[in-house]
Amino acid sequence: MEASGESFSHASRSEVAQEAPRYTARLLIGCPDRPGIVAAVSGFLFAHSANIVDSHQYSSDPSGGRFFLRTEFFLEEPFDREDFQQGFQAEVAADFGMDWEIRWWGQRRRLAILVSRHDHCLLDLLWRARRGELDAEIVSVISNHRDLARETEAAGVPFAHVPVERERKQEAEEEMLDRLHGQADLLVLARYMQILSGEFLERVGMPVINIHHSFLPAFAGADPYRRARERGVKLIGATAHYVTEQLDDGPIIDQDVVRVDHRQSARDLERVGRDVERMVLARAVSLHLDDRVIIDGRRTVVF
Repeated sequence: MEASGESFSHASRSEVAQEAPRYTARLLIGCPDRPGIVAAVSGFLFAHSANIVDSHQYSSDPSGGRFFLRTEFFLEEPFDREDFQQGFQAEVAADFGMDWEIRWWGQRRRLAILVSRHDHCLLDLLWRARRGELDAEIVSVISNHRDLARETEAAGVPFAHVPVERERKQEAEEEMLDRLHGQADLLVLARYMQILSGEFLERVGMPVINIHHSFLPAFAGADPYRRARERGVKLIGATAHYVTEQLDDGPIIDQDVVRVDHRQSARDLERVGRDVERMVLARAVSLHLDDRVIIDGRRTVVF
């Protein structure tokens, strides 16, 4: 069984590598809303013989709001990436005060994971990466416990144990920052049961996504399943959000719920909730990697 699993893994990765490009580049834009934005962007792309194959846009308010655009397009060869980007900045972005980013086909990102003892979210992400379902390479798993070392290394991912002692938390964060520096583009907390300091979040230099085991803003903080049962809720859920210094208060990327009733114990709720947690986290990570999430203050625009 191990041999067939390994060959299946190689086949999946090979298929991903050989996948035909679905676009040449992906353009993300956020700027103050005003007339002419779409015309300027599409005109620039037309002038460069680009063929738009997918496009989504949203305005938070046509009078003084912000405008968001995500578009994918093909460019005719040959073209110069640097010239294209400089031209877009000079001819379009500067005029409209745009925050913008271009991601080219094949620019896979590197993903690092923090986890404690709960394995369901970690194993789900490792499995999806092996299947080619995440447009990223998982480059490392860091944990404050050793419990998940074997499962991580069996997936071919380096594992590091960084214990977090009460009086030495700053030292632990320094070690994690050293391990992460220049090594990853996205950090995922797959049930990492430690609160990261504001200094860590400021210095880590990449977006951080967390999965919280409740339907935020309800039951933020610790032990939400017990508190949900005490409150007698009929729905429990999970929330994936970007991490900010304020606990469980970052912009929400994805959520889901499942119906429960009075007969279920807190342990039953936790068992049911694990499936919701792993699905919500996987969706949020995929949305981020596909550049479908744009932060708008405390909210997100998800295309």
